[in-house]
Amino acid sequence: MRAPQKKLDAEGLWEYALRLLGQRAHSASEVKQKLARRAQSTADVNGAMVKLRDYGLTDDVKFSEAFAAARLQNRGLGRFRVLRDLQSKRVARSVAETAVEKTFAGTDELQLIEQFLARKYRGKDLRAFFREEKNLAGAYRRLRLAGFSSSGTLSILKRYAGGAEAWNEPAEDE
Repeated sequence: MRAPQKKLDAEGLWEYALRLLGQRAHSASEVKQKLARRAQSTADVNGAMVKLRDYGLTDDVKFSEAFAAARLQNRGLGRFRVLRDLQSKRVARSVAETAVEKTFAGTDELQLIEQFLARKYRGKDLRAFFREEKNLAGAYRRLRLAGFSSSGTLSILKRYAGGAEAWNEPAEDE
């Protein structure tokens, strides 16, 4: 069992916030939530947040843009997944949507899906692999979980799976 954490005063919260942000980027809401758990008073949290904002250390717009770019470049995830991840980081929906739109502008989703499949199913002959219905269904789930649209996902999977012409396109995505 862990010992209870010592409550921090204004100076302790400031140092704690700097340590948090030094480890990795956080959204303003995440920082505020973490500070609130450790604070002696709400006024100390508000003071630390104002100070962080004044120094430019908590900016959800910059955080969202950097986060979305990293998810696209490093993990090759789709726009829906990046948007979901930003919302889980407690970024305002409008800020998250703007960052995702800016990041994915000019990005070819079909090419991203192809790259994702090549990376996840490295060394496999995808035409042969996707002949099995369970493999095809698993790839569909994996692509949807990675944030790709169902229309894009089906379009690419149809290229690999024989007899997939009969599949129906969904009316709309998320």
